[in-house]
Amino acid sequence: MDKNNLALQAAQAVDTAELVRLTQELVRIASYYPGPGEQPVVDFLEPYMRQRGFQTTVQEVAPGRPNLIADLGQGSGGLILEGHSDVVTHGNPEQWSVPPYEARILDGKIYGRGACDMKGGLAAAICAAAAVQKVLGQPGKTLRLCIPCDEEGLMIGIKAFIRAGYAKGFAGAIICEPEENQVCLWQKGAMRVWVHFQGKMAHGAMPYAGANPIPSAARFVAALGGLQAALQSESQHEYLGLPWLTPTVFEAGAGEGQFNVIPDRVRVGLDIRTNPGQDHRALEARLRQVLEESLGAGVSATLEVFEDRPASETPRDTALVQAVEQGLQLLQMPVRYGGVPGATDGTFLWAWAGLPVVTIGPGNRTVPHQVDEHIEIEELVAAARLYAAVAVLMLREA
Repeated sequence: MDKNNLALQAAQAVDTAELVRLTQELVRIASYYPGPGEQPVVDFLEPYMRQRGFQTTVQEVAPGRPNLIADLGQGSGGLILEGHSDVVTHGNPEQWSVPPYEARILDGKIYGRGACDMKGGLAAAICAAAAVQKVLGQPGKTLRLCIPCDEEGLMIGIKAFIRAGYAKGFAGAIICEPEENQVCLWQKGAMRVWVHFQGKMAHGAMPYAGANPIPSAARFVAALGGLQAALQSESQHEYLGLPWLTPTVFEAGAGEGQFNVIPDRVRVGLDIRTNPGQDHRALEARLRQVLEESLGAGVSATLEVFEDRPASETPRDTALVQAVEQGLQLLQMPVRYGGVPGATDGTFLWAWAGLPVVTIGPGNRTVPHQVDEHIEIEELVAAARLYAAVAVLMLREA
């Protein structure tokens, strides 16, 4: 039987009832951090995968924060299906129309925290791998399920996965994030920045006796608008849109109720999103120049880039992209291109491990992190069938 027929056979072998059930089971595990964390997800999935013939490895990344790796077959040139196990907090449960961890089905949708980002995509990857096993058995190239912790934080899970060598020898990775089943070959870069302003405390009635860092910090934040406008004039991406330079933290004050005290320090946090081709080192230098020009008398400042994630771009002529496009065509699904507005674990698989990555998965990209998060079952099933077909196309020799 040729690869195309085998790919279609694997797609049809997806157990859709189990896919819905598994998604619900995963949503019912509250794996936000800080909180319960990801350990309960791994405790549930590790025996689940092992009982279905997968070779499993639990990688301890931090206390209570493991990665789970599950392999089908053995051999180089295979495929990674990646989906993180953590979710963001549910916030105020009273704002939800349904309890955030009930995983209720309404109007063809599964509701709950993580249903879209990304317990649904994770379940689709798992059920797709099980379908591949039905068709190929133990293939001669490894199909690896990478289920890391902490994607919503500093991505310590995928970093540990790569450092340990688990990404070596693969032909590419599919990142199963909610992107409306669009073929996303581009991901924005990200810089996370702290700026610390240092002044001198004084009585509010005698400001001349101190050095107030708040006006310097305010001038710096106000000047960021001009730098952002310059960045946007230099880069606008067809699928990623504009770069953004967003202040997200401004902390100042000498303490609760201390209205008559000039504080000696201010902290500003920046969330910066860039497009392919934008040099992060050059951008950092421009930030430092803006900072220097913002400082008042007696005020100093330090700027720290504590997280640096490059923008990524996977060429369309790679074998992985061609397999994804072929899988979509076989399943009579539209081939629609898109871009990922934020960074994903795929950022590091691309930048650190050198793997081609395609981010494609079920779910509306605007739904994650909101109340009443949900995923459409029809889209979930389509994604699982696509993953199964693409895996066969990547694993099976011609």
